[in-house]
Amino acid sequence: MQKLLHSLIFRTINRRYFTPTSSFSTISDDALDSFKISNEVLTLINSVHPIEPALENVSPLLNREVVISVLQSQAQLEKDPRICFRFFIWVSKTASLRSGASNRLIVDMLLRGEKWNSFDLYWSVLDELRNQKLSVSADAFSVLILGYWRLKMAEKAVETFGRMNDYECKPDLAAYNVILNILVKKDVIMLALAVYSTILKSNYMLGCDTFNVLIDGLCKSQMIEDALILFDEMTSRGILPNRITYTSVMSGLCKAKKIHDAHGIFDLMVHSEIIPNSAACTTLIDGYCKNGQIDEAFMLVKSFQADGYDVGIRGFSCLIDALMKATRISEAEEQFQKVLDVGLVPDLVLYTIMLHGLCEAGRMEDAMDLFREMIVKGIVPDTQCYNVLIKGFCDSGLLDEALSLKREISRQGLLPTTCTYTILICGFCRKSLVREAQQIFKEMEKMGCNASAVTFNALIDGLCKAGELEEAQLMLCRMEIGKHPGLLLRLPQGDGSASLQKRVETLVESGSLVKAYKLLMQLADCGAVPDVRTYNILINGMCRAGQVDVARKLFEQLLIKRLSPDSVTYATLIDGFERAGRDGVAYKIFEQMNENGCKPSSSVYKTLMIWCCRKRKTSDAIAFWLKYLKSRDGFEDGALESVEEFFEKVDFESALRSLVDMDIKLADFDSAFYSIWLSGLCQVNRVEEALKTLHILEEFNVSVSAPACVILIRALCSEGELSKAVDVFLYTMQKGYRFKRALCNSVVEALLKSKNEVILALELLDRMKSVGYDLDSLLYPRTKSLLPHIYSVMKNSSAR
Repeated sequence: MQKLLHSLIFRTINRRYFTPTSSFSTISDDALDSFKISNEVLTLINSVHPIEPALENVSPLLNREVVISVLQSQAQLEKDPRICFRFFIWVSKTASLRSGASNRLIVDMLLRGEKWNSFDLYWSVLDELRNQKLSVSADAFSVLILGYWRLKMAEKAVETFGRMNDYECKPDLAAYNVILNILVKKDVIMLALAVYSTILKSNYMLGCDTFNVLIDGLCKSQMIEDALILFDEMTSRGILPNRITYTSVMSGLCKAKKIHDAHGIFDLMVHSEIIPNSAACTTLIDGYCKNGQIDEAFMLVKSFQADGYDVGIRGFSCLIDALMKATRISEAEEQFQKVLDVGLVPDLVLYTIMLHGLCEAGRMEDAMDLFREMIVKGIVPDTQCYNVLIKGFCDSGLLDEALSLKREISRQGLLPTTCTYTILICGFCRKSLVREAQQIFKEMEKMGCNASAVTFNALIDGLCKAGELEEAQLMLCRMEIGKHPGLLLRLPQGDGSASLQKRVETLVESGSLVKAYKLLMQLADCGAVPDVRTYNILINGMCRAGQVDVARKLFEQLLIKRLSPDSVTYATLIDGFERAGRDGVAYKIFEQMNENGCKPSSSVYKTLMIWCCRKRKTSDAIAFWLKYLKSRDGFEDGALESVEEFFEKVDFESALRSLVDMDIKLADFDSAFYSIWLSGLCQVNRVEEALKTLHILEEFNVSVSAPACVILIRALCSEGELSKAVDVFLYTMQKGYRFKRALCNSVVEALLKSKNEVILALELLDRMKSVGYDLDSLLYPRTKSLLPHIYSVMKNSSAR
């Protein structure tokens, strides 16, 4: 060792850099310690250039602790960061000297370099090493990539990874994992998968970290089947999943509503002797809650607590959130109290959940009381918390209070978000205050907030309802221009997801990773691109205004832009042309829907049935009804033949009994079709058959809608069947329906004017009062004027 320490390289160092009692001049094996070695290495790297030959001579004395100590000292001395980075690059070539702590120190120095332009200095070191024909380790690029990522400069991070080849540096698995993590977090899973393909071709010994990143990305992109394939591939390679793997897969399965499978993965994790942490428990609880299985989630929480697993505040928050959304508010408040009782401290997330539930229930005073309590306890609200309250006030029509809270966001040093402005725009549009909504939109743009598709849709909807159709179309044009108007034109025609993925893979294989990243990020950042809902709103506005031809042109634009019209689009167009009396065009649109591969939803068939009934085309209504029934799963071949025969024989009662008996057993049973049919019978003056339909449906415990009951009551009254009309009225009260003044007065007046039904009128009024009707405000003065006549009639009747 003495020979090593007194080698030529050390004799060339100027003596002034060493103390009289230098450890390098008197060092012995027994006296070595990390502190002394660190000091001497620190002196060395700050006095010799290049440092690599000198470091090679002392490398046997180094270990991870010494390396970390040198980096920490260099950082504290605020020396030239290039020296530190060069030392780190040299160290990272030796596996025994590498550590996560060293990497973190270099990244921290990179980000704290206010005195220096550290990124440029780090790159200058890489350029110098390249010019000197010295190799560069992948760790050097990994720290640069992480530095850019922490500064939210994802594109520079990807570009750095792509430049590794320029320095003849091959990415190691750690570098690949870093870039995969960034790509997944930027939601460019297609590019992440292309990078994964490159990793496989490089024959690396893959570990759990690589699979965890990709499985998490696939699950978050709702590609659960691909995630499960990767999970199987991972285990087939002999790589044991860890807690993160299992939790990611559970999360993906829960999002795909495969709760039973998710629970199976949880059991598999426990069977593998991995103790579930709070995140794993919360994932499963949240899965059950979001699948509507709240009671099962309750049982799961109790089971976890019994097994000693940590549920944590997040688990209880999921449960309380589900209870609030299910309007089980008192139970949610009880659980909130239990959180306090067991000693857990509610955080901002839980308070926001409670506020959201109270606001949705219209309990704004209680919400504001809880909000003040939260602030008193030292929890500072964020913009999302304020947005919840602003929406609550907007939903309650208290727009001044909503605007006041928006101003408070700024006073608290926060900034209103796109969501804040969108909530306000929706609130003002609902109140038909479109001009005020447009002012809010302009303020939003001045503040630098980019309007989302939801924002544009809300404003376009408000403009359409206000009859400002030209203004609405101008808003659509603004959406279409977007941030990158020429981007889609630069893509090849017919560039679907499969060909796009191939293009991305080709770019990655050719080393153009940054080009692939820019392409995908531009596609994801084209501004508020009009979606199907945008067009649906405009088409509906045009149809309502009677401009059905303009609506159809918008529909054609939608197809040209390769958007897929949904059932709402077709139903809106069909209703518009039916309303305009152009049945033929409506039927053609229905046929076009089938040709375009869009399966008509029940709402489309209902729209067609309603118009057929209104136009007294009973046979057409039956034909559409049967067509709908045949399109559903559950009806066996030939099952509807008997129903068709009954309809052909005009034996509606037998047809209806046979149909309800089969239909009610199916999971997607929809009683609305029967209400439409009942209304249709009334419209062709087959009132007795309509009444019979009501009785048959009552036998099967199938409810008739309130509008259908109104039509039936009016039809019975017009035919003088007052007692039967009252029976239907009593049926509606039993169902909890409440009617407007016009119908109520019409029925009561008819009864009061009839000599034979006076007592029935009083009985009806008494029953109406018992179920909550306010008769004094409900009855018209002319109806009330008939009441004294009743008493005189009753008096004469009793005198006889």
